[in-house]
Amino acid sequence: MDHSTSVVFIIFLIYTGAAILATFSLFARQTLLIAYIGLGLLIGPYGLGFVPEVEMIQNVSHIGITFLLFLLGLNLRPQKLIELFRKTAIITTATSATFAAGGTGICYALGFSLMDSLFIGAALMFSSTIIGLKLLPTTVLHHQITGELMISILLLQDVIALIVLLIIDMQTGVFFGNEIFRMLIGMPAVVGLSMLLYRYVLNPLFSRFDQIQEYVFLVVIGWCLGIAEVASFLGLSVESGAFIAGVTLAASPISQYIAEVLKPLRDFFLVIFFFSVGAAYNWHVLFDVLLPATLLVLFTMTVKPWMFRILLLKIGEKPTRSHEVGVRLANISEFSLLIAVLALTGGVITEAASFVIQTATLITFIASSYWIVLFYPSPMAISDELRQL
Repeated sequence: MDHSTSVVFIIFLIYTGAAILATFSLFARQTLLIAYIGLGLLIGPYGLGFVPEVEMIQNVSHIGITFLLFLLGLNLRPQKLIELFRKTAIITTATSATFAAGGTGICYALGFSLMDSLFIGAALMFSSTIIGLKLLPTTVLHHQITGELMISILLLQDVIALIVLLIIDMQTGVFFGNEIFRMLIGMPAVVGLSMLLYRYVLNPLFSRFDQIQEYVFLVVIGWCLGIAEVASFLGLSVESGAFIAGVTLAASPISQYIAEVLKPLRDFFLVIFFFSVGAAYNWHVLFDVLLPATLLVLFTMTVKPWMFRILLLKIGEKPTRSHEVGVRLANISEFSLLIAVLALTGGVITEAASFVIQTATLITFIASSYWIVLFYPSPMAISDELRQL
């Protein structure tokens, strides 16, 4: 086997390199995911070429997104979040529509096709869940309304993102020759099957064997990936299936334990995902997409904080909190990267449109992270005072 294509060697390069760059990132008060993306740019096929082929890595990396959606589903507790959802539903809908329309208009005016413009606009609807939650102090996340507002907005955005993923599914294939059948039957079938299996199989097993942690770990992984595969078989995305699997377990007494146990596994694959994002990015075309990407970044990072602030003020939130939430959400999401990759792979959008989304997203990751750590409480805040808040 060629040493350069050995899976073990590639994993060694990814995690050793990520550890080194992550150290520099922490000293620079930057989010770690920037280190992972930067490593992909550095040693990927468009960089030094130490990892010459990223297709296999990309396939493995999507397990991280699958687990991420599963864990988001685990936190989707209707009884606990319904009041916040009602409070933020209009805000999320209004901001999503505004940025979808704005992004579409900007790109269409620059000469992109309508389909490309629509998907670029859709990518702007979402803010980064990972940056939003990773840069929140634990006290804010668990005990203050700032974290609750952000979580409710991000979860609602994730629901919209799932709809976009379903639309991509519809554009890239046919299930038994009938896309409408897939949309109308596939989703309810997965939801119904998940609820039945949880009630009559999974819950009884947990009730009897929940003290055996290794068994719970195995069953949960099998549950997540199993429902994801059922969704895939019915023509939906595996990410949609994982989200449904998580929501089904949200009412379980051990849902929080499951979430804690799976976080390291999720993070393991997310490192590979963000590495693959950097490795797959052809930075040689940067100057070709720099103008539209820059305009989208400026639009996102100036209008998002302002719009969230105005809308949160209208529902009675304090000005300082409203502005802080807006700043923390002033970026484009990792789901946007997923949309860019999947839509390009499925032939829905052009390569130029995909690179515009990827470039704008990466720039907002870096810029918004610095904005947050410089001025707001964060585990990586620039000052000791902000780190202690």
